[in-house]
Amino acid sequence: MALDQSFVGRTYPPTPPYEVGREKIREFAEAIGDANPAYTDTEAAKALGLSDVIAPPTFVFAITFKAAGAVIEDPQLGLDYSRVVHGDQKFAYTRPVRAGDRLSVTSTIEAIKSLAGNDILDIRGEVHDASGEHVVTAWTKLVSRAPEGA
Repeated sequence: MALDQSFVGRTYPPTPPYEVGREKIREFAEAIGDANPAYTDTEAAKALGLSDVIAPPTFVFAITFKAAGAVIEDPQLGLDYSRVVHGDQKFAYTRPVRAGDRLSVTSTIEAIKSLAGNDILDIRGEVHDASGEHVVTAWTKLVSRAPEGA
């Protein structure tokens, strides 16, 4: 069953703030194998003109995908998550994510398309800090595969 086109443009409430910690940044940088000292060494980050360590660009996926859960779990949308695969991801930064940031995400359904029986759902996550400053926009594309034999 195709997803309802009337959901395009629907915006979900902002998430509670997520506090970005130095240790979380370090763990993420290690997990992806990125040894950039701006991610792990406060003094190295300051030498680059930063106020504290910053997160690798894909770090924000963890909070934007969690925020997209409001869309995914919306019973009115009717998305069968057991059939979903991650199709694409992109980010547009205003500034880097920094240790100590308290970030909230507002998710909006940008597009719903059907292609060969598959539903394609585009979700935009706008990430702001505690002062309301825009930090990054993340776009997530989810593909809900058509049932076998459909």
